[in-house]
Amino acid sequence: MSFALGLLIVGTNIPSPLYSVYEHRFGFSALTITMIVAIYVAFLVPTLLLFGSLADHVGLRRILVPSIMLAAAGMAIFALASSTAWLFIARAVQGVAVGAASGPLTVALVRTEPHGDRARASLLASLMTTGGAGLGPVLAGTLAQYAPWPLLLCYLVELFLLAVAAVAVTTAPAGSRAVGRVQIRRPQVPAGIRRPFAAASAASFLAWAVAYIVLALVPSYVRAAMHSQNLLLGGGAAGLLLLCAATAQVVLARTPYRRALHLGLLLLVAGLGGLIVAGALFSVPLLLATIAITGVGQGLGFMGALRCVNDIAPPDVHAGVISAFYVVTYLGGGGPVILVGLAATKIGLVPAVQAAAALCGLGCLMTLAMLRYAEIPAGA
Repeated sequence: MSFALGLLIVGTNIPSPLYSVYEHRFGFSALTITMIVAIYVAFLVPTLLLFGSLADHVGLRRILVPSIMLAAAGMAIFALASSTAWLFIARAVQGVAVGAASGPLTVALVRTEPHGDRARASLLASLMTTGGAGLGPVLAGTLAQYAPWPLLLCYLVELFLLAVAAVAVTTAPAGSRAVGRVQIRRPQVPAGIRRPFAAASAASFLAWAVAYIVLALVPSYVRAAMHSQNLLLGGGAAGLLLLCAATAQVVLARTPYRRALHLGLLLLVAGLGGLIVAGALFSVPLLLATIAITGVGQGLGFMGALRCVNDIAPPDVHAGVISAFYVVTYLGGGGPVILVGLAATKIGLVPAVQAAAALCGLGCLMTLAMLRYAEIPAGA
């Protein structure tokens, strides 16, 4: 199950280092890149809300197998893309596939954990999400730069792996089938936990806003600021953030979540400041170093936020609270990156990313102030 979840997330981030190539080939702007990224979130969020309930009614396997097939269709559309419209369609298809599968796959991970260790299963799901998001750009950048068929081979590799994943998910537990009408879940946050929920969700929003800006725009940012056409450098710079985030989650897994939130936000501020300076100095080493620091902050911030919300959510509304948390998180991935794209059309890509980094850094400082009054437990 973890293999399938990781592959789904890898596939959604494979196009990241290739957007600069598509930009040149199809003649679109940085704004179009951000819209392509944002349409993924626009389809993912409502699908996530719907299929969390639907899986309870029809069983896990009946959701997972079609979802993997839909993800493969998204890869095929990317491979055949002959215009910008194809990229939008492919991202929309990916959004539906991941929105449908991510919840059921997480449930399947918990149910198939050999020792029934829910914490370990949750950590594995988090790692597959973060690590897969980081591996996708590195894989695509390497194949596009050094292997034949730069806009085809990476998608063919992912298609083959998804075929393996489709077989793997047939072993998922069927799941019980609930009786009653399927309904879209409305996120619920009880009044008693809204202050800590708001602080933790704000941290997660910012962590993934930074991640999606890096994934969407840093490959083009590298080309513009560093005058480099190397696709591996662009893909590696984008993937480095989330690979460092995944490493931090493993190494610092035992850090109490309140401390993880504070440390993560501070590192995000430091890394975002370095990103601004790196663009001004045209320094590749400084860019990579600050992205690594930002990645550690992203990993700690997201891990701390998720563990906090899991801990404070009352058992009878746990699913609704987690759904609300993920909606806020994914909105962090969609909204800010559109604003950066709009700004890039007016002031240029490098200044737009620098301005976004400054605003996200300010948001992190404001969230740190929120944490002082949010009554967040120390956590385990």
